[in-house]
Amino acid sequence: MGDRARINELRQELHRHNRLYYVEVRPEIPDGEFDRLLQELQGLEAKHPELFDASSPTQRVGGEPISGFATVVHSVPMQSIDNTYNESELREFDARVKKALGSEGYSYVVEPKVDGVAVSLRYEKGRLVSAATRGDGVTGDDVTANVRTIRNVPLTLGEEGEVPAVVEIRGEIFMPDAEMVRINKLRVEEDEEPFVNPRNATAGTLKQLDSRIVAQRRIEFAAHGIGEVRPMPAETYGEWLKVVKGWGVPLPANTRAAEDIAEVWALITSFAETRKKLRYQTDGMVVKVDRFSQRESLGATSKAPRWVIAFKYPAEQVQTTLKGVTWQVGKNGTLTPVAELEPVFVSGTTVRRASLHNLDQIGRLGVHVGDTVTVEKAGEIIPYISAASPPAKGKRGPVIEAPAVCPSCGSVPVRDVDGPHIRCVNADCPDQLKERLAWFCGRNQMDIENIGDKLIAQLVEAGLVKGFADLFRLTAEQLAGLERMGEKSAGSLVASLEAVKRRPLERLLAGLGIRHVGRRGSQILAKKFRTLDGLAAASLSEIEETDEVGPVIAASVHEYFASEAGRAAIADLLSAGVSPEAPPDKVVAEGGEPLAGMTVVVTGSLAHFDRKGIEDYIQRLGGKASGSVSKKTSFLVAGESAGSKLEKAKELGVMVMTEAEFVEKYGGGE
Repeated sequence: MGDRARINELRQELHRHNRLYYVEVRPEIPDGEFDRLLQELQGLEAKHPELFDASSPTQRVGGEPISGFATVVHSVPMQSIDNTYNESELREFDARVKKALGSEGYSYVVEPKVDGVAVSLRYEKGRLVSAATRGDGVTGDDVTANVRTIRNVPLTLGEEGEVPAVVEIRGEIFMPDAEMVRINKLRVEEDEEPFVNPRNATAGTLKQLDSRIVAQRRIEFAAHGIGEVRPMPAETYGEWLKVVKGWGVPLPANTRAAEDIAEVWALITSFAETRKKLRYQTDGMVVKVDRFSQRESLGATSKAPRWVIAFKYPAEQVQTTLKGVTWQVGKNGTLTPVAELEPVFVSGTTVRRASLHNLDQIGRLGVHVGDTVTVEKAGEIIPYISAASPPAKGKRGPVIEAPAVCPSCGSVPVRDVDGPHIRCVNADCPDQLKERLAWFCGRNQMDIENIGDKLIAQLVEAGLVKGFADLFRLTAEQLAGLERMGEKSAGSLVASLEAVKRRPLERLLAGLGIRHVGRRGSQILAKKFRTLDGLAAASLSEIEETDEVGPVIAASVHEYFASEAGRAAIADLLSAGVSPEAPPDKVVAEGGEPLAGMTVVVTGSLAHFDRKGIEDYIQRLGGKASGSVSKKTSFLVAGESAGSKLEKAKELGVMVMTEAEFVEKYGGGE
């Protein structure tokens, strides 16, 4: 047998054994034999580089590090789903389905809600070509190199012609509990912070720029949804699951069909105990209408499909002792009380600390140091204290009081006149600065790669960074002197900082951490005022007149740009070379603005846009977005479940186009 034939034989054999091990759970050979076959294949492929194949089992070991993640636009948006927490809400969901479908019979599929990171795997001609995170539902990060290393993700679905030309399989990447324990043990040995829970561990793993690190962590994939499929080989979700399982795609255990809502509830009730014995974390069950045609009839709201709902189990409650309280300083000076607990195991992890939120919450709980406290996890992730009672024996401990001085800088804190928080008002407070810098560098703000909390702490403690602008003045020589910062890492960070100097204005505004101003507020302000100078020069009344900006936000923004500290921070950023890009004014197509002079009405649920997004896009194209149909309406864009506006448009003879037709003609607004 020639080398080419042996390479093909080994690839097919190793793919088969991966499937037997991970999907069918009936391995035929020991791990040592699998490794021997893999090493033989690696040797032959090294001998014949011209026979490289990205779908080879050898590619699961990972490749050279990448500089960053590209962005992927999902062909079909990855919408979130609504949650319910009790039987009555579940039955209300069923009543809505029944009413919408009328006399049609329908059934459900119920599957575990695996606690991990949602991804979309795209196969073309049966071969994995891309993998992307959910992101904001419309765009996500390209994590293909990392996902290829996951042993139970099939790199091929079959020979060309055996599967549809395009198949997008949505699902969850997760870390089994045993792997979480193994990874955390290694992290503690290496003096690194352990992961808080398997979901965080999975997210951190997928964001590794070096896929070889991902390959060393035994994360897994379980399918639970569908993206673009051409052509669709099934009429129901139950049939689809059988099809993809036949292709070697792993599915979550305990997925069941249910004829009615009573059977759904019985499955949810029984799974409440079963889930505690699984080797991975789940936080609920997802209930889906089975037939695809009925899903289309039910449609979706702007946020979630109407044919699916997630039942979330109540959080586990355990009791322990409150040993003491420490106070943490946030980016805006807020002092947050943190409960120091006798370690206790809750929902899969050991909890030693939990937020007490503020003095009002402490008062509501009536909690004292030494009390017996009830600990839960919000969404089984974030631990918090839900109740407190005096200890069974002995004298009750001291009342928890606000600190007399800031634990970071020693200045006297001040209580908010309009809220329950106490705040350090010292702008030079070291812990405040660290939190502000972490926020500024965060993904939804300036999105600066290669910088984390530990490095930020070093930069502040070394006196290298005293404000946002100092980040952009850092040199590789300064950075190379820090702990765990080699020459290569220092150069990468300097390059990352240089690359973000032209981030859009909305990103910079979000990163400044102006009180009450979030991501949406930053987008609105950037769109209206367009430059830092324009916003800084705006009067309070001009800011208040901005759509969606109320008096509280307006006052906070005006105060920031009028303050000496705010003006100094902006001037310093500009002098450091930060030059934010203004938002695009209008899209000008060849021959002018394609919707100039037109009035467009949008109705129904949309897949590509949300309502505000498409109306903004219409305005950028030169058109006017109207809320009502009249004879002056140029055309109507009709999404799913379009109602009276569509009927009126037909009565008046107004042109109607689908969302897909609109996107094809005018683009998608990217």
